[in-house]
Amino acid sequence: MKIPESAVWFLSSRGLKLATAESCTAGQIASYLASVPRSGSCLDVGFISYSPSGKVGFLGVKATTIRDYGLTSEEVAKEMAEGALGQEGCCANVAVSNTGVADEVPEGDPPAGTQCFAWSFRTRDEAIVTFSETRRFKGERNDVRSAAALYALSRIEHYFNLVPLASRSRTPGRSC
Repeated sequence: MKIPESAVWFLSSRGLKLATAESCTAGQIASYLASVPRSGSCLDVGFISYSPSGKVGFLGVKATTIRDYGLTSEEVAKEMAEGALGQEGCCANVAVSNTGVADEVPEGDPPAGTQCFAWSFRTRDEAIVTFSETRRFKGERNDVRSAAALYALSRIEHYFNLVPLASRSRTPGRSC
């Protein structure tokens, strides 16, 4: 089974709905999911926030987080995913976010292909549990973006399975 089909099957079989908060992938995560028949049962909303002002204004990322950690950071990815779940009208209980660089940047940091991800889960008691990762993908700009979108979908089940453990060890307001 291919990654998008597997993600739709997993989300649907658990009665989960997904929100995406995408920067570098610019909607590809949601698009891959939407390409699968019956994905409407598990895809709620998708946000594309390429600019810092979009991340701050629409997803609630703190300007201080961007200043302190940079746009390509797990901290920003976490706030993007959690912000998506917090939007009025969002019915999702899972959010995935991505922020990164696909090609070389003039100052060379972070390196091309660096992608930061976060996966947030709303538990039955309305707590939010968030996991994050940074990965680096090789290839041309659109190869990196495609690989990042597929990777984001491929890790949903993995992190979902860690939520019970994280919930037990989590202090209020802390993400993993």
